[in-house]
Amino acid sequence: SALKDSRFPPMTRDELPRLFCSVSLLTNFEDVCDYMDWEVGVHGIRIEFINEKGSKRTATYLPEVAKEQGWDHIQTIDSLLRKGGYKAPITNEFRKTIKLTR
Repeated sequence: SALKDSRFPPMTRDELPRLFCSVSLLTNFEDVCDYMDWEVGVHGIRIEFINEKGSKRTATYLPEVAKEQGWDHIQTIDSLLRKGGYKAPITNEFRKTIKLTR
């Protein structure tokens, strides 16, 4: 994403001294029955859902994302839905249809 990811401006030479690299290893995945059954800052999460057009979509966050952003469970789930392309209003009933893996 440093050079060719359209979501971000390309990295510049001036930024090089301030860059750092981190690695997240995601292991022991668990499917859960409740979209709230995960811990901010502990679990990475992947959601699977059916969008408003009837297409299956997915989105993933690493464990540190929600904590770094200061998000709670609902804010994280809603952000993931938007990241995954969901454009309709997000209701609690819709959140309950999400398949979540932590």
